[in-house]
Amino acid sequence: MSDELCYLSAIEALQMFRRRRLSPVEVLQAQIERAERVEKKLNAFTDTYYEAALDKARRAEAKYAKRAARPRALEGLSVAIKDEGCIKGQRTTNGSLIWQDNVPTHTDVFIARLLRAGAICHARTATPEFSCAAVTHSRLWGVTRNPWNRRYTPGGSSGGSAAALAAGLTTLANGSDIAGSIRIPASCCGVVGFKPPYGRVPESAIFNLDFFAHEGPLARTVEDTALMANVMAGPHPSDIASLRPKLRIPAKLKPIHRWRVAYSMDLDYFDVGREVRRNTQNALDVFAALGCRLEPVELGWTDASAKAAWNYLCHLFGASVSPLLKKHGAEMTPYARAFAEVGGRSRATDFVASLQVAWDMYQSFGLLMERYDVFVCPTLAKPAVRADDPLDYGEYAAQGKTIPDALAWCMTYPFNMLSRCPVISVPSGRAKNGVPTGIQIVGRTYSDVQVFRAAAAFQRAAPWLHDPEHRPEL
Repeated sequence: MSDELCYLSAIEALQMFRRRRLSPVEVLQAQIERAERVEKKLNAFTDTYYEAALDKARRAEAKYAKRAARPRALEGLSVAIKDEGCIKGQRTTNGSLIWQDNVPTHTDVFIARLLRAGAICHARTATPEFSCAAVTHSRLWGVTRNPWNRRYTPGGSSGGSAAALAAGLTTLANGSDIAGSIRIPASCCGVVGFKPPYGRVPESAIFNLDFFAHEGPLARTVEDTALMANVMAGPHPSDIASLRPKLRIPAKLKPIHRWRVAYSMDLDYFDVGREVRRNTQNALDVFAALGCRLEPVELGWTDASAKAAWNYLCHLFGASVSPLLKKHGAEMTPYARAFAEVGGRSRATDFVASLQVAWDMYQSFGLLMERYDVFVCPTLAKPAVRADDPLDYGEYAAQGKTIPDALAWCMTYPFNMLSRCPVISVPSGRAKNGVPTGIQIVGRTYSDVQVFRAAAAFQRAAPWLHDPEHRPEL
């Protein structure tokens, strides 16, 4: 029964809390006990705050006991916070030896909103150093592993969050996404991850002005993801890019019968594996059974998109960490050091050229989406890479490659280039190695509700982690 509590959805838990059939303390205690049994196998958590979290859970329990008290939107739910966002008074390392003693004096807006809504942070989740990898390992925290097959990565950079959800160690988790860092681990771990459109969720400086960068939710169900998205979204005076007015995803999402669904197996240039193609086709068959009209489309995209995305990431993201090299280069994980070195050499002309490519990509995609309700493609070209993949940020150019192998399997970054399009990743099946696969459901610019409608309809027809047979054996 305790493991069933660990996999209880947020929506179900809130209903039971309100009816006083279950206590937040019971759920959190079950998750803590499970973490004590399995977390060492995964290395998903960096710091934990179990006693303080249980105290907050007892306060939430008391609030539910008083029928006159109105519980908040996330009252008593556990949330694992990525060790990237700042929480006042809690160590935030960003996976780096350089920041291993960093204790912020403020809480980032998107995290503060979760906590003010009653969510209880009981743990911080592992991330690669500076979140600059699609796998999760660092010199500071070691290797984080996939609950479905520990030889493989849970993805990155929000790998600890996705692994914790798949393993039943938390009810909700957050992530950030600059090249797929929410959707990559969601796919690898068989959970749901949402990249909101740029500006939907307030971001912290300087990345609030980087249109590739997004903060967003991860959960085990589409409904839980929407619940969390509604709390995180909305304008804030600290972020000039945050959107007005606040958008809210409805609790009840209408069916998608007769919707037109465009799809591509490879975005015209990715080398997609057989198992991913098979599971994506199975997912498309679900949409057909729901009464959708499916049409394969060509986007006209080429690997020029990959080169442009890499140049953009290096110029802003890589350059943002390059000042650390002179004093702290020896402390950095090799991939982070290589990324900073490439970023330090980035040219403004390459950056400007990347903006032109993003423009060109949307010229085809934007016109295409005038004829379709949503677009579907795989999240990743293969299920996952090895957990300790060393990455090749410093060698890719010498090997004549457009981008590092570390990004070549990630079919996510094109939609960071098309950053105003909302994208959700949902599970599509599993590969022979046991690792899940996922599909991306992409909407027109700022059409978040459409994306959630499609994802919710798909999930109703193809349920996942709330079925005990669809959970990792640890």
